[in-house]
Amino acid sequence: MKMSAGVEWSLHCCTALSTSARPVPVTKLAELHGVSQTYLAKHMQALSRAGLIHAVEGRDGGYLLSRPGAEISVYDVVQAVDGPEPAFRCTEIRQQGPLPATGEACKVPCGIAKVMAAAETAWRDSLQAVTLADLAATLDSTSPGAWDAVRHWLSGTRFDAP
Repeated sequence: MKMSAGVEWSLHCCTALSTSARPVPVTKLAELHGVSQTYLAKHMQALSRAGLIHAVEGRDGGYLLSRPGAEISVYDVVQAVDGPEPAFRCTEIRQQGPLPATGEACKVPCGIAKVMAAAETAWRDSLQAVTLADLAATLDSTSPGAWDAVRHWLSGTRFDAP
């Protein structure tokens, strides 16, 4: 399955937001990840439209998750950024060419459509099984102190790693 770069950016930002108790401006998120603020802002709007994050107005404004990270799956973020359309779309190529199948024969999906649908279901189920909290825990276990550093950096406070 091919996903846009916006999915990666959005997952990183949402995972960072899952560690923050205060709103985080998009400028801070873009700086943290070294990405374009303008491009990231478009993805943040998509996440907001999907109800995954919400904007807080004002001097200390920015973005917060709309619900706990344990309640937002990786698939939720993928769907918000890249949309709900399936990766594979059967065009019923069997009905084309010099030996077209009849409409009656095409009432049942062909083997290719079945395999692709099964792969998409497995992919979707796998992404739905992982939450933002799971991603944060993974980073904590592979890079001890990393989220503490991110949390302090996002809040503008000093952090001295152990």
